[in-house]
Amino acid sequence: MSAITENPRGGCVLAGINSNLSAIGGVCPVFHAGPGCCLQTSASEQGQSGGKNAGFVSGSSIPCSNMLEKEVVFGGINKLRTTVQGAVDIIDAKVFFLLTGCTAGIIGDDVESIAQEFRDKGHEVYAIEVPGFHGDSNLGYEVVWNTFIDQVIEPAERNEKLVNIFGIVPYHDPFWYGNLEEIRRILERLGLKVNTFYTNRQTIDDVKKSSGAALNIIINPWLFEKPAEKYKEKFGVPWIKYPGLPVGATDTTEFVRQVAEALSLDKELVEKVIWEEEDYVYHFLEQAIGRLSWKRFGVIGDANSAIGITRYLANDYSFTPKFTVVSETIYRGHDVQLIKDRITQLEYAKAPEVVFAADQYRINETIYKHDDVSLIVGSANDREAASYKDVQFFEATFPVTTRLFFNRAIAGYRGSLTLTEDLYDNI
Repeated sequence: MSAITENPRGGCVLAGINSNLSAIGGVCPVFHAGPGCCLQTSASEQGQSGGKNAGFVSGSSIPCSNMLEKEVVFGGINKLRTTVQGAVDIIDAKVFFLLTGCTAGIIGDDVESIAQEFRDKGHEVYAIEVPGFHGDSNLGYEVVWNTFIDQVIEPAERNEKLVNIFGIVPYHDPFWYGNLEEIRRILERLGLKVNTFYTNRQTIDDVKKSSGAALNIIINPWLFEKPAEKYKEKFGVPWIKYPGLPVGATDTTEFVRQVAEALSLDKELVEKVIWEEEDYVYHFLEQAIGRLSWKRFGVIGDANSAIGITRYLANDYSFTPKFTVVSETIYRGHDVQLIKDRITQLEYAKAPEVVFAADQYRINETIYKHDDVSLIVGSANDREAASYKDVQFFEATFPVTTRLFFNRAIAGYRGSLTLTEDLYDNI
């Protein structure tokens, strides 16, 4: 039976593929799709993520075959061939990825054959034949990395100090750039070299050499496990998972110790870094504790953000959680239980109600029934419902449409200070 989702958060799988590729330097997506797909897929992710757009190729600058009725009837391969040739001639990209829209997927155009034609000519062109109707934008993140593992990443010499970070999804996490920078900063203090792939001007060349890492680190409670296993089988790189964005001293210290244990890092150095980072954070927090105390709050957001924000406000800032809504569809039962456990097993607070709801109508029902909340952290979609309750509202989860983010972070030690400042700004 079909169902209607009010105010879906994000786009189709093609939107997820597009936003991930656009965030990597030296990569050019080429759409084999109908007119409008380039702008719509860019708008549904990049356009709702704090005002940022990809700087290399995105939106109306993406090459597209612009399939019309003629291509639906007779096939669009010839038109795609000329589109790819034009892109290769004009755009200074290192790698091109051919993406299929719903129309191309339905009629079954052989996009891989075009990619092979151009590879035979010496151009790096790969096909990702996963039309938009296959799923949502979260799936796009895994599709991109499965393609990288299968076709792009090359065997490389092992570097015992190199780690790869996965699970913080570009654009779908509005703070993705700053969060990745903060995670990198912390791990570099431990003597590690860090691939985030989407920051620090990294390019597709860093993706290609990533098989030399000593460890893959997933920061997400449910995404990327299957690609990580595929990566391990093909290149022998082990992986660990930290189930939720580490926000604040409590969870970030737990994250650091997990990474340190997996890599057998020097314990004295690890504890020194932890002490210095916690001292830095608590030096500032002690100046503000009490100014915003006794807030009863609810959080609405993707699983990664919902876990991180709920746990920080409860464990580190002494607020009282009343409800947490995970606003993305989680398919596997063990993932649902893990997310529930991370949200409800808190250090200093009674567990909140945990609701899994992607539909805005159901999310609004949860907001309305909690009369005792005084703070709601959510997305632009939740602002209207929160306004009816006359409570403090903070827009911090996807989609974000009223704020501009460059490299602002909420993750890690220092990101939690930014989050706390933002709460004061929204009183």
